[in-house]
Amino acid sequence: MNKEKALEFLQNLQEKICEAFLSLEPTKTFSATSWNYQKGQGGGQMRLLRGDVFEKAAVNFSAVAGDNFPMQDGQGPFFATGVSLITHMHNPKVPTAHMNIRYIQTQQGSWIGGGYDLTPMGFPFEEDTLHFHQTAKKALDQFDVSLYPLFSQQAKEYFFIPHRGKERGVGGIFFDHYNSSSPEEDRALWETIGMSFIDAIMPIYQKRIHEPFSLEDKNLQAKLRAHYVEFNLIYDRGTKFGFASGGNPEAILCSMPPVASW
Repeated sequence: MNKEKALEFLQNLQEKICEAFLSLEPTKTFSATSWNYQKGQGGGQMRLLRGDVFEKAAVNFSAVAGDNFPMQDGQGPFFATGVSLITHMHNPKVPTAHMNIRYIQTQQGSWIGGGYDLTPMGFPFEEDTLHFHQTAKKALDQFDVSLYPLFSQQAKEYFFIPHRGKERGVGGIFFDHYNSSSPEEDRALWETIGMSFIDAIMPIYQKRIHEPFSLEDKNLQAKLRAHYVEFNLIYDRGTKFGFASGGNPEAILCSMPPVASW
């Protein structure tokens, strides 16, 4: 994959997702904070939205390079770039969503990874889950009909909270260390997955943001947000990579909900 094209696509994707979210928050704006990578070259931009619909949404871009790849016992120089996002909604009837796509180069080779998943906070709507998965399947079927069953199963396995004995939500797609030996096809797949997230989540948000809710609903949301925190701090590879590589702590921890309870 061409590094410059990857960076251009990711920055454009960050912009398009922010525009989509702001269509639900016409009086709000994202705050943008740029940061430099202290252990090498590059950095990123964290974009944070706090509004009436999105209690907290973060849409982050990063591109960093260093001398020792942190997830492989320091095995030589690396380049890593990606966009990651999280949404925590004001209305508990509206699900949390997560998306990440990344491209990594090391001495051992290069690969793409990422995916997206949906986490209802106590109020799963079957039609929303179906739409979310069907959108992912439609995107992947353009390339290979075997990809959706594989990536969906990998999401079930990856987004599982062992100490809770459950998935953190209703699934989605997840892939890592993917390299088909066709750089152009991999780039097209990677870009399609990134762009399809907007189609997967926005109809759900447009439909659910006006659902009525109670204080009891908010209390349940806070309890289930705690499970989300537990997964991200204990098991999530992106969190581990961010800290191990010396990434920006604020950008890494922006995935945390503004309020949770145990």
